[in-house]
Amino acid sequence: MNHRSQHRLYRHATASRQSGVTLVESLMVMAIAAVTLGAVVPGMGAALERRHLEGAAAQLETDIMFTRSLAVAGNRTLRISFQHDAGGSCYVVHTGSAGACSCASGSSGATCTDAAAALRSVRFASDAPLQVRANVGSMAFDPTRGTNTPTATLRLLGRDVQAVHLVVNLMGRVRACSPNAAVSGYRAC
Repeated sequence: MNHRSQHRLYRHATASRQSGVTLVESLMVMAIAAVTLGAVVPGMGAALERRHLEGAAAQLETDIMFTRSLAVAGNRTLRISFQHDAGGSCYVVHTGSAGACSCASGSSGATCTDAAAALRSVRFASDAPLQVRANVGSMAFDPTRGTNTPTATLRLLGRDVQAVHLVVNLMGRVRACSPNAAVSGYRAC
């Protein structure tokens, strides 16, 4: 047998022995995948909570602007009222006085008394990933001046330490910030 024939025979025998994956190699790949996944999953929860906060903050800011413009366009006073209890938290855009509409946990939606009407209601159940809190019970939007009273700080709170605050000034303008800049993309409050 010449040298060339021996070399081909050796290559063929070596190739047939290395055609599969060993159990040790499979276990190593699974261990690396598990460690990588374990490092990524906690970050995913924080990222998801941040997205919930950003979305709720954008929606609440939009609802404030909507209420202000609707009050001016309809030439009538409109309100946003905030409530929270053991069942969660909520806000409702409505006509009428400060206590005329409720979005408390006992009701399926907003309920109003007298001639008041709910225009929009948003509810966060107690097990929701975030809650809304306000330092005021209600804000009224004046139709002739386009202003709101009183000024307010609205807090959207995540389950972790993340939070977004919406500070509403007298002119109805909203400034968003995050305490200690805990949510990236927001100024520190």
